[in-house]
Amino acid sequence: MTHPNVTSPKLETKIRPANSQDVEAIASIGSKTFTSSFGWSLPAADLQSYLESAYSLSSIDKDLRNPLIDIIVACPSDSPEKVIGFVQLTQGTVEPSVAGFERPIELQRLYVDEDHFGSGVGRSLWKGVERIARERGFKTMWLGVWEENFKAQKVYEKFGFKKVGSHDFVMGTCVQTDWILIKSL
Repeated sequence: MTHPNVTSPKLETKIRPANSQDVEAIASIGSKTFTSSFGWSLPAADLQSYLESAYSLSSIDKDLRNPLIDIIVACPSDSPEKVIGFVQLTQGTVEPSVAGFERPIELQRLYVDEDHFGSGVGRSLWKGVERIARERGFKTMWLGVWEENFKAQKVYEKFGFKKVGSHDFVMGTCVQTDWILIKSL
């Protein structure tokens, strides 16, 4: 495993829509990434409950079948079935901080397997999902990022996102503050 602060060599990746064969890999990457990034910040029972609701196989499968959700995966070009990252676009979500912005779509869960941090996988996912949103006529992309997730905030800033508000993110008894960021497309 590569240390998260070490830059890995750039990796040629293929970006494609997720399919039912990817559910297990998406659930695994989602659970591991969420736990390593946020697990220390909430009670174990709340973490376990959230992981079950967001990253269980049935939850990922349900998201994959939802017509308002697009899950895009990244795979090495030489292994197009091996998922090493994913991102989710969700239509129709409501957030007061973005109510006045034209044709918004939510970016969720831009997660990369930690063995591939710094290899360009996240940027490839970002470019792919930005292209999809533009092609579908969305004018604004928004996301929530934990106020203490400084690494992700820097990444989103590089992608052109700006803070426009905040909201509570509730996981069981734990309430955290997410910053709401937007980017014009």
